[in-house]
Amino acid sequence: MHFNRHAYAFLQQWKVKKNRKPLILRGARQVGKTTLVKHFSASYENTISLNLERPEHASYFKKYTDAKTLVEVLFISNNITSDQKGNTLLFIDEIQESPEAIALLRYFHEDVPELHVIAAGSLLEHVMKNVKSFPVGRVEYLYVFPLNFLEYLEAKEQTSALEQIQQIPVAEIAHDALLNLYNEYAIIGGMPEVISTFLSTQSVSDLPPVYESIWETYKSDIEKYAANNTDARVIRHILATAHLYVDQRIKFENFGKSNYRSREVGEAMRNLNDARIIQLIYPTTDVIPPIKPDHQKSPRLQYLDTGLINYELNIQADMLAMADLNTAYKGAIIPHLVTQEIISLNSHSYSTPHFWVREKTQSSSEVDLVMQYKDMVIPIEIKSGKEGKLKSLHQFMEQVNHPFAVRMYAGKFCIEKHETPTTNKPYFLMNLPYYLGCKINEYLSYFVKNHHI
Repeated sequence: MHFNRHAYAFLQQWKVKKNRKPLILRGARQVGKTTLVKHFSASYENTISLNLERPEHASYFKKYTDAKTLVEVLFISNNITSDQKGNTLLFIDEIQESPEAIALLRYFHEDVPELHVIAAGSLLEHVMKNVKSFPVGRVEYLYVFPLNFLEYLEAKEQTSALEQIQQIPVAEIAHDALLNLYNEYAIIGGMPEVISTFLSTQSVSDLPPVYESIWETYKSDIEKYAANNTDARVIRHILATAHLYVDQRIKFENFGKSNYRSREVGEAMRNLNDARIIQLIYPTTDVIPPIKPDHQKSPRLQYLDTGLINYELNIQADMLAMADLNTAYKGAIIPHLVTQEIISLNSHSYSTPHFWVREKTQSSSEVDLVMQYKDMVIPIEIKSGKEGKLKSLHQFMEQVNHPFAVRMYAGKFCIEKHETPTTNKPYFLMNLPYYLGCKINEYLSYFVKNHHI
């Protein structure tokens, strides 16, 4: 099943660029990179597709180290005349299997600039370490993630819901329908094969084999992440236990009640982070830009996809009966999904958001997320409770020179004026329904533009 991914618009823009460079699609396995390119290839008169997991395709890059010669051979093999380069797409899939192919990308740009070249791969950060001549500055990147909520609505052909969610602010009458759709999405997650199966069967009970298949694919890649047998054992342990710690900050030393040392766990975590399966979200203490992660403090774990966590925790059946999913698994699931959606907005460069901490002997504070908007750091709390329970947010607001704060919750959109309880500093609180997570940038713009103390 084909899904209309938002990355498709970037591919269209890339196609008509004057100084177009080879494009590398990056992301974890099974997030839809190959399907996206296959759909895009229909806009070309000719497509040459190579999968470098196939030895006969990988052999091209061992035999031919000159880009012009390689292209000539590929055109002859595919019965394409040389004058058709401008309307031909060369798609190199699973490029991580061939350091030679990665190194050659720079020469496509220099020697055959009229040819359109797209590569896709996973584990690229791991492979880059072994590529002596990586084409820095001669390639472009596009990051692909699991489907976000807007893409899910498009997959379900929920045209009315899409029309409503694009309005800023969202109409009150659309709230219940959008929240119900979001709850459904929050339960199953955004992996393309999972969504495809769910749309075909309309049953969550049919999804476990799909989740298990995805997990097995990731586990089978362990040897590629690992530098040695010990590293492989640590990675297996992390994949088996990490979902149990999604509701808390973690320490590397003895992670998951193991005997593994901090150095071993840290190295394994970083390998999984490079593979985009588990990402490390570090805190910051900054209240003014730039927001800098503090790598000396304990991070949180962010999985590739919330649906995979729900499956591993075996809580999907329970979630079906919940009115407010922010109570699911000790309140960890919705904050995780909101973070996942914010990460999905970064198509052109890979970055993760941060959470804010103030750690003191007598009292500590923690705000779920902080985002930079212009010259401000905006706090975002993800809660189902009342405004008066936002103790950490109040402490954050007392340190900043602006009046803007955000709470994401299951309620309707509204903006309220409040004061911090200690210093009586006035501030605005934008109450944002969970389903607007992937519209956060537009809402921050609306919020700041229309509210002043």
